[in-house]
Amino acid sequence: MIVETMTMVEFEEGLKRTRTVFVPFGSVEEHGCHLPLSTDTIQAYEVGKKAALQISLFVAPPIHYGSCRSTSCHPGTISITTATLKCLMKDIVRSLYAQGMRNFIILTGHAGGSHRMALQDAGEELLPEIPDIRIAVVTEYELASREGKGIIETEGDAHAGEIETSRILHTHPHLVQGRGEREFPSFPTGILVRNKRKYWPNGVWGDPAKATAEKGKRLEELVVKKIVELAAALEQFQE
Repeated sequence: MIVETMTMVEFEEGLKRTRTVFVPFGSVEEHGCHLPLSTDTIQAYEVGKKAALQISLFVAPPIHYGSCRSTSCHPGTISITTATLKCLMKDIVRSLYAQGMRNFIILTGHAGGSHRMALQDAGEELLPEIPDIRIAVVTEYELASREGKGIIETEGDAHAGEIETSRILHTHPHLVQGRGEREFPSFPTGILVRNKRKYWPNGVWGDPAKATAEKGKRLEELVVKKIVELAAALEQFQE
């Protein structure tokens, strides 16, 4: 059930089938010279929509903005603070709860460390505030990389590389402009830097040349499977 296309009558009827909602978080962030700025959002939203074809599941409209520190100097990246991100998540969950939802799958397509931690912190703060909700916070990339062993050839592939290029080739091939070049960042260990692009010029972490649409299809199917399993586990979870 795709919330943004539903009427209020359809939404109300849907609550008779499930109280579980999938909330996709993404980013507006550079993904090399070959992938769209909305790559993270596209991946997260597509997984939710595919999962909703298999089970009763509300899929909320995606949140397009995230906290993007490592790519903040690259053209096109629009970042928000972790404080704003936390407030967004908590407000959205509270509103969905008021509308009848009880089980929340927060999936982020953006895997930045501060971004992920902000979402997890928000979830932890909501648990004591609303005692009868269940929340899962998961990262799309981590599911794809973990489940995709045997599919992905590039060791350490992480951003705009083999995984993400394959995913967009599968779902939105018209948005892929070439393949990009293999690159791994060389940030100084432990030192915070202002000009992050100096150490990561092309914004790729991996090898997009090895990407294929078939790999993307297989990866997406694996991630969707994990979301379907997670929804069932969350609905049955008891503490």
